[in-house]
Amino acid sequence: MTAMTELKAQARKAAFQRRKLARNSEADAQATEQLLNVLMPLKSLPLAGYMPIRTEVDPIPAMAALSSFGPVGVPVIQGEGQALKFREWSPGCDMQDGPFGAKVPVKGVWVTPQVLIVPLVAFTPQAMRLGYGGGFYDRTLEGLRANGSVTAIGYAYSAQMADQLPLEATDQPLDMIVTEQGVITP
Repeated sequence: MTAMTELKAQARKAAFQRRKLARNSEADAQATEQLLNVLMPLKSLPLAGYMPIRTEVDPIPAMAALSSFGPVGVPVIQGEGQALKFREWSPGCDMQDGPFGAKVPVKGVWVTPQVLIVPLVAFTPQAMRLGYGGGFYDRTLEGLRANGSVTAIGYAYSAQMADQLPLEATDQPLDMIVTEQGVITP
């Protein structure tokens, strides 16, 4: 295990604990309201969110609200070392188990998002994120940005913020972080 791998593992462990303690129905409702405030001006753009796992803050209420305005996708892992693809999702669509316990639509067209709600384990005030370690979102953001404009919105509880995180050159910055307490922009 490299020193960077160990530092990231320690940061994840601490952040998972903070996230678990921060999760409650009031914080979830406030986070949804904050996310909707950010997303509504962008409602005409293709959106991708995620199916929450573990104690992640849940973007599904906001995704459902935006689905009446245009396509909403969710990530589908293509394989180790690859960028994510996003399959169209709508409330009540048929879902199946995907890797890491996240549900994915059984069928649907592929969506190229211009707005991406990004799950995370921890984040900094500069809108850098620590994920689960697979690099999927970093590769995905790099590819989306190379092919056009995308707004990357980290979605988290405010307790997930860390002053510093162990970061690498391949870690992609986010455009903003939305929490139950408001919006953080670098």
